[in-house]
Amino acid sequence: MADDRSAGRITLAQVATQAGVSLSTVSKVLNGRPDVSAPTRVKVEELLDEHGYRRSAPTPPEAPLLEIVFHELDSIWSMQLIRGVQNIAQRNGMSVVLTETGTRHSPGADWVEGVLRRRPLGVVLVFSTLPDELKKKLWSRAIPFVIVDPAGDPEPDVPSVGSANWAGGLAATRHLIDLGHRRIAVITGPEDMLCSLARLDGFRSALGMAGLTPDPALVRYGDFHVASGREHALDLLRAPDRPTAVFAGSDLQALGVLEAARVLGLQVPEDLSVVGYDDIPLAQWSSPALTTVNQPLVRMAEEAAQMLLRLRGDRGTGRPEGPAEEAGPETRIELGTRLVVRDSTRAPKGPTD
Repeated sequence: MADDRSAGRITLAQVATQAGVSLSTVSKVLNGRPDVSAPTRVKVEELLDEHGYRRSAPTPPEAPLLEIVFHELDSIWSMQLIRGVQNIAQRNGMSVVLTETGTRHSPGADWVEGVLRRRPLGVVLVFSTLPDELKKKLWSRAIPFVIVDPAGDPEPDVPSVGSANWAGGLAATRHLIDLGHRRIAVITGPEDMLCSLARLDGFRSALGMAGLTPDPALVRYGDFHVASGREHALDLLRAPDRPTAVFAGSDLQALGVLEAARVLGLQVPEDLSVVGYDDIPLAQWSSPALTTVNQPLVRMAEEAAQMLLRLRGDRGTGRPEGPAEEAGPETRIELGTRLVVRDSTRAPKGPTD
């Protein structure tokens, strides 16, 4: 495979000598062949990276692919992101490959071998980060990648698309305060995800701006799924001094809150106001229709897919030339959120209600 190394840089024969392998083995590593042991592949990759060996972008396959990778595919939230990538793929005559692997923090270690064999034109990753070893392997094959809705704080060399989580949490809580609620609970997402903490910070900031002191007993960490929303809401709503409103960090958790209210004989919004987050299609069809924060999931995925194509076209290797903030605004995007008011919120009951 051709390379763009300048005079004085290491040759493939020198890489083979230093790695203690044959030149054909180095060629297999370069071309993503599977018949190379993992330790040998890692050793060769490290030498290539250490000496700045650059390869030209691979010739596009006959059926160009964009790959989107999740740690789980069992939520409506995932479908919105898939739709966004599919929109861009269709416009550009491409197909989409779906992969489920790893944890919410990063893909599984075995995933990268498969993607090197598939050689997609780019990869959208719905994770908080990507281990250095996986980044190097993707860069070495000129396969660009973008993290969408980063749950952590992506490194400067990781292109990403996210949304304004703090502002969303602030808007949701301000809405409840403006209605007259003072005892407001929050069920955010996992404690080790930045998006969860940012929404919680927005919640706390709104309370502070209104002169209200957050009650630690009303702060819960869920997992963004229905069951955790139901479990935490049952506990909160059974307390003697129950909240009059709940801000759930996802629409799925908000649906769990609605179910908990039903089980306990509480009416929404008469007895309890509920605000969700994401504005998935199901939110407008819940009973009552859910007030929520619109996170533009489809557009986020579209931006990520378009960023992949720009990275391929602009840089060839799929790797930003420097930190994202230096490489240009196209490598780190944060989209706005907005409050959508429906039927699950109202002023709390007064003495005459």
